[in-house]
This record gives sequence, structure tokens and C-alpha cells, in this order.
Amino acid sequence: MVLVALAALALRLDVGARTDEPAAGTAGTGAAARGGDVLTGVSLDWSTDSLAAYSERLGRTPAVVVTFAEVPLRAEDLAAVQGVVDQAAEAGSSVLLTLEPNAGLAAVDETATADLVAQLRAWNDAGVEVFLRYAHEMNGSWYPWGQQPEAYVASFRQVAAAVHAGAPGTQMMWAPSYAGGYPFLGGGYHADPAAPGVLDTDGDGVLTELDDGYAPFYPGDDAVDWVGMSLYHWGEDYPWGENEVPAPDKLVDQLSGTYVSTTRDERVVPDFHGEYGVARGKPLAVTETAALYVPGAGGAPEAEIKAAWWDQVWDPALAERLPALAMVSWFEWAKTEPEVAGQVDWRATADPSLAQSYAAALDRSGRAR
Repeated sequence: MVLVALAALALRLDVGARTDEPAAGTAGTGAAARGGDVLTGVSLDWSTDSLAAYSERLGRTPAVVVTFAEVPLRAEDLAAVQGVVDQAAEAGSSVLLTLEPNAGLAAVDETATADLVAQLRAWNDAGVEVFLRYAHEMNGSWYPWGQQPEAYVASFRQVAAAVHAGAPGTQMMWAPSYAGGYPFLGGGYHADPAAPGVLDTDGDGVLTELDDGYAPFYPGDDAVDWVGMSLYHWGEDYPWGENEVPAPDKLVDQLSGTYVSTTRDERVVPDFHGEYGVARGKPLAVTETAALYVPGAGGAPEAEIKAAWWDQVWDPALAERLPALAMVSWFEWAKTEPEVAGQVDWRATADPSLAQSYAAALDRSGRAR
């Protein structure tokens, strides 16, 4: 979610979509291949919550649980992920594992990759499917692996080749940041705008909002099984922190590059769903989502804000409007957010009435699995 703070540094937007055609034989395993179902997911604070407790609050068990680890794998991360995998195995859920190369892409060498694949294979052999979100938000400027398209693509392809060969129960997920605000100048890892290299998609010699924020980072159809993106409702306009009901169609508009707020026109952002979901035949995941509610800050009521958002996320009409959508994971955390300098309660199930409302939205969708 670091992207939101940096998007405020550059409320300028990008154009230009990649036009090369998808490779033959990449039909994907999206909603159509799953009979139209959309996998329900959740990201829990594993230090205070559990899959069993969440499932009891909601009245259903999610198909996917989300967790994070550093790569190369460290003992402490491995132990934490193993705990999540054990819970998923008991419940019959899959795991969406986000791997963060905080020591840089070069640290994910052949040895680190082999160690990773061996661990993934062990989890797969234990009956747990894994969706591997490797080095997410790579088009942003806030992570050590950010805005290095050539190194990133090479690293992703190395990991993907090894995973596909050695851990067939694991699927590779490519998940950039939403490109509103690209190129996110001012972050700790932003590219040199005067020497953009392959980031200069419009050929004018500089990195600006007119360059494509997705295409230079795409690893290729043969390496990517799923595409994904985190989309939160932080409010309608920066600065964030006001309790506001989301505008109608906000989720669809951001995924399709047609979003306009009261202060920003983001219609020059590429159509992520159309280009990478539909055209390339890739199932699309909303890897993290929730709606901002700041307790004690006034504004719209919590129930109204959150219900308006999950009614968008689980709108039955998305079967036609976002046909590639195949997974949605709710961010079930209450935590301090630097973007608002205070506590945000993102949770859908902490209050029984909210949990009932969210469960009803899942039921109304007709596709939540």
C-alpha cells in the first residue's frame, strides 16, 4: 500500500499500452476456466488472527489466504509461512505468497531460486496450491526492486522457469501497482527520468506520465500464469484520511483505465484488465482490497463505506464487465497507516453486523468460491 503516498507526489498519469499480441496457447485459467467462479481470499494479521477464527466470523472458509515473506528465504519467514500453509492445508485453502527481494533482485540467484522451488514443491506435495506473487509493485519507486525493468523481467523469468519445472502446483503471478501517478518520482528507488532506457515507451527521451507504467515490466506470457493488482479505496481525493463513500464504478474504472475523481482524470492509464487479462488470456486477481475507515474521524459511517466497496468488488455484473476477474482478497487488518498518520480499520468481519453484510455480498455475487 506504499504506492498511495507516492502517488500523491505525482498526480500525473500515463498513456500508451503495449500492443504486441499474446502468445499462442496461453488460454489461461481464469474465471471462465473455473466455471465462472471467483476465488475469495483474505489477508490476515497472522500475529493476532487465524484462518479458523476468520472463517467462523464470516460463516465461510476463503479459497485463498495471503501471506508475505522475504526472498532469499530466511528461517524466520519460512517458519511463519509454514504456519499459514498448515492452516490452509487443514481448511482446504490455497496460499497467495508474496515474495519480497529486499536485498535486491541480484540476491535471488540460482541457489536462492532452487531453495525456493524445493520448498514450494514440498507444500504442493502436501496438497497446498500456491499462487506466487513475486516482487510485486515493481513499477513503483518504493521497493529495492522497483523501476528496474530489464533486471526485474530477467529475475521473474528465472524464477518462473524454475517454478514451472519443479513445482507444478505453484502458479506465477505478475502484480504491478496501479499506474495512476506513474512514474512516481520522489520515491527512494525511482528511475532517472533523464535516462529512462526501455521505460521511455513513447520515445521522447524522458520518463514522464506519458510513458506506459505496465508494459516495460511484463515478463512475457510464457512466464506469467496470473496477473494481479492491489486496489484500495483510500478516499476520493488526496490527502487521504476522510471517511468517504467510494464513487460508483471506481473499482471497474481503475482496472480498465477509465477512472476520474473530482480532482484527477486518470483515463490515460492503460487498461490493465483488457490488456493483460482479456487480450492475454490471463486470470486476474485483486490481490488486496478494502475500504478506508478511520475510527473517530467523523464522515460517512463505517458500514456505509465498506458495504459500498464490497458491493462493487462482488457486483454480479462483473461477470460481464470484468470477465477475467478470478480472485479477490480482502485486507483484514486494523493498523497504523503513515498515509493518514493514524489507525485505519480495514476489516470486514470485526463487527458481526459487518461480517453478515459482507457474507451477503459474497452470496449475491453468485460466483464467490
